Amino acid sequence: MCDWCLKHGNGKKWYMNAKNYSNELAKDLDLEDYLTEQWMNFETVFIRKIMGISSKGLGYKLKMPIIGRVLRWLAERMIHSESKNRNPMRADGHFGQVLPLEDAQIILSELAAEPIMENYCMCRWMQKGKKEACCINFGVLSGVIEKLPRFIPKDRVVMLDREQAMERLEEHNKKGYIASVWFQPVPYICAICSCETPECGGLRLRNDFNLKAVYKAEYIIQLDHDKCEGCKACVSMCQFSAIRFIPSINRVMIDYDKCFGCGVCRHACKFDALHLIPREEYPGFDGKY
Repeated sequence: MCDWCLKHGNGKKWYMNAKNYSNELAKDLDLEDYLTEQWMNFETVFIRKIMGISSKGLGYKLKMPIIGRVLRWLAERMIHSESKNRNPMRADGHFGQVLPLEDAQIILSELAAEPIMENYCMCRWMQKGKKEACCINFGVLSGVIEKLPRFIPKDRVVMLDREQAMERLEEHNKKGYIASVWFQPVPYICAICSCETPECGGLRLRNDFNLKAVYKAEYIIQLDHDKCEGCKACVSMCQFSAIRFIPSINRVMIDYDKCFGCGVCRHACKFDALHLIPREEYPGFDGKY
């Protein structure tokens, strides 16, 4: 993510740059029209198509020596597009990054443009036919979604103040939902999602096809072996199979290649054995997003 942080983060994490959340940026990029077209047609946008091929059928084609390389290049180009002629029907320029709870709460408390609202997670709706309000949107996107009733919960208030938004995010995180922040499109940030794998469209593209629709966090989990009691509570909490219980030593081990740095596993540990550290401080994993 170094390139994105330099280009859109003012030398910091790209999602900590206040400019990326501003109403002025949204206006300059004419994003109300872009987001309206995208969300009015969300059901068709959800399954992205590359050269007319649905993401449902990408798997075996991506493994083909020549066609696979071409498709991967086209897919990455589409996902990270900053072209002035981006196509909202393909969700060009729409990608995200996993966040720990602490960074997500800073965004909601200080950076996110108002209004802030919580609406149905469309990944869950498209994958499981389940309507659950756990996506927090803000700025121009809130205004767009407010006009589209199928995304709005009927049984409660959806507009949130900053304190309520942080509380809702923490509730989702403690349930095991992974927080992620999204460009929609680059460089405008207007959403923090709380989702699961494999329901999350971004994580599915990443895990199934290794397409960079969502990046690992700027952090990685660190295990304090002396504090681990081998209770295995964290194993079931990890959605990336990055934590494994080893009976011979009666404690867990971390597979750092699989760790996304979401920090959700910390909620399961009663012994304070799991901590997040910056990815750049862990030897061999700096820059591996």
